[in-house]
Amino acid sequence: MSFIIVLASNSPRRKELLTKMGVAFKIRIKEVNEDFPSHLSPKEVAEYLAKKKSSAYRASVMPNELVITADTLVSCKDKILNKPETQKEARQMLEFLSNNTHEVITGVSLMTSKKQLVFSVISKVTFGELSTKEIIKYVDSGLPMDKAGAYGIQDWIGTIGVTKIEGSYENIVGLPTQELHRQLKGFN
Repeated sequence: MSFIIVLASNSPRRKELLTKMGVAFKIRIKEVNEDFPSHLSPKEVAEYLAKKKSSAYRASVMPNELVITADTLVSCKDKILNKPETQKEARQMLEFLSNNTHEVITGVSLMTSKKQLVFSVISKVTFGELSTKEIIKYVDSGLPMDKAGAYGIQDWIGTIGVTKIEGSYENIVGLPTQELHRQLKGFN
């Protein structure tokens, strides 16, 4: 059976990556509270949130649909850096990431009316030293405010600040396309 793919995300980056994969999809959005238990590891949090987001669709998923939900988070020194709520918080996050290596973890859920698969992919990103001027310029652009860890690797700050990447670049952008492709092939 081939499924109608439903991307349950409003992320322009996820839409772009799924399109680049050559996957036809529909968008369906539901608001989901993103709270999580504090005892979970960063990897467990990413998977927990992907699964939690998919649960909002469980009652409405049609037999011929496959719903994709995802959650990307940044973890540095075992501290999870969510989307910043203020510009001050964004500056603090970028100062924390400067001259450090962190993990970007994307949890993904694939769900049909009959089954669900949850997986995650971890990539490592190293930033060189970011000056106060560079951080302020980026924060003032408004770009970090909708991104975990207060940055987008595809943005200016990633271009000038990232010195090393280990793992999937697309995962850092917001969707681990190679692993998603592999899992979709095996899902039927």
